[in-house]
Amino acid sequence: MLQMPLWKQILIWALCALGIVTAAPNLFYSRVELHNDAVTASEKAGFATDAQKAEIALWPSFLPSGIVNLGLDLRGGAHLLAEVQVQDVYKSRMDGLWPELRKALTDARDEVGGIRRAPSDPAILRVQIEKPEGMAKAVEIAKGLAAPVITLTGVGQSSLDVAVEGNDLVISLSEAEKTATDDRTVQQSLEIIRRRVDEVGTREPTIQREGANRILIQVPGIGSATELKELIGTTAQLTFQPVLGRGTDANEIAQPGQVIYPSLDEPGVFYKLDSSPVVTGEDLVDARPEFDQNGRPAVGFRFDPTGARAFGDYTAANVGQLFAIVLDHEVISAPRINQHIPGGSGIITGNFTVETSTNLAVLLRAGALPAKLNFLEERTIGPELGQDSIDAGRVATVVGLVAVIAFMIASYGFFGVLASIALAINMAMIFGFLSAIGATLTLPGIAGIVLTIGMAVDANVLVFERIREELRTARGPARAIELGYERAMSAIIDANVTTFISAAILFFLGSGPVKGFAVTLVVGLVTSVFTAIYVTRLFISLWYDRRRPKTIVI
Repeated sequence: MLQMPLWKQILIWALCALGIVTAAPNLFYSRVELHNDAVTASEKAGFATDAQKAEIALWPSFLPSGIVNLGLDLRGGAHLLAEVQVQDVYKSRMDGLWPELRKALTDARDEVGGIRRAPSDPAILRVQIEKPEGMAKAVEIAKGLAAPVITLTGVGQSSLDVAVEGNDLVISLSEAEKTATDDRTVQQSLEIIRRRVDEVGTREPTIQREGANRILIQVPGIGSATELKELIGTTAQLTFQPVLGRGTDANEIAQPGQVIYPSLDEPGVFYKLDSSPVVTGEDLVDARPEFDQNGRPAVGFRFDPTGARAFGDYTAANVGQLFAIVLDHEVISAPRINQHIPGGSGIITGNFTVETSTNLAVLLRAGALPAKLNFLEERTIGPELGQDSIDAGRVATVVGLVAVIAFMIASYGFFGVLASIALAINMAMIFGFLSAIGATLTLPGIAGIVLTIGMAVDANVLVFERIREELRTARGPARAIELGYERAMSAIIDANVTTFISAAILFFLGSGPVKGFAVTLVVGLVTSVFTAIYVTRLFISLWYDRRRPKTIVI
């Protein structure tokens, strides 16, 4: 039957209204953007200034406030491609291992004799052993300092390769550990860069890994590539501080000598801490995912000699107390001191998975960049170029929309008008969906939307042509319309499924700009099919019920 059930009509109208309301904030882009930024800043600070209150009042809080974020090519900003010098980490690992190995070998002086670190490649620790007959003992000691390689898939090989060359004990990272170290180093660099960039409050930066050891950084709205490089070089503040209390009052005032920081993993929880840290991130040599004595995921850490001494003295005097790990004025973890921790090495236990312990290790190491960044490419994109792109995209969209509407009306008359109204609803639903998911619109994304406009009426063309054919067989208008929709359905599905497959391939195999094109194309496909099959049919059904024409011309 041509008539639609009432529940289906209500559902179609509700989805159309939702798309239009969700897309509406984009018509007031500047006001909504100021409103959103002020809300985010006030929530982060815990209070709102007078200026922020004025900006928050620019947009009603009961209305949707999601907008389509503008990418680098539309908003302007800075682009960097950085290469992480992972070899720097090998040297620091060997330098950090030497004091521990020296102490262990010194304790076995009777068997190995005197020891001395010999010059070598920075990624290798070479130690001369005085007594050749004690080399086996030295190898045993060195292997005892190794740890299993921890990855997300479980325990792998040993972290150290130990070899003997004459009277020299030669230690280096194993290939498995180098691979894991490289991955951790790049992930750590990503985390540090992301935290640094997020502090600026820029909207939707792109920070992603490229290949084995490269990082792509695109930040819309920042002044220049030089400014972005300086920002990335800023060192994060990592401290280990005594816990004085814990509560949920965000407005509590800290006493002199105290600070109150929020918990990163416990929303609404605040820690009262001693303002003087016991040790800082400058004293941290390494942090890595490990397993505790019960085989559960944990996080191990190690300090340099200065930090080890301070940390050991504090843990000896404060067994049973909480100890906060603070990163950029947020408590990322507050483990309990279960025992005296001498030697500068410790382990953080808790309800961890391998993934969460790996992430916490990354956060612990996020006090400073683990390795030097070599900037291979840097560009500054001015906002005027982005505005030109927006203007060109707007012109292309309007021209395409007008041309399609003119064609549909000229070809199908009143039915073309209904299809054009559905096309406008389709555009609103596209922007509403992109706003709801917080998508970033780039120039290729605009191209995807323009292409969608042309494709949006394909389904209507198929339906209307089928209706024409049915009318030629002398069927009544209602039956012709019903058969037109039924018999055009298979062609509509085939055409859109093949396009969807192509868009999916572009999304999974393409780079950032190509993915932006694929996203808008897929969203446009879904909304186009919905408006062509359901919205126009609803319009025609309502029109037919009201007019009851004996014949129709299409």
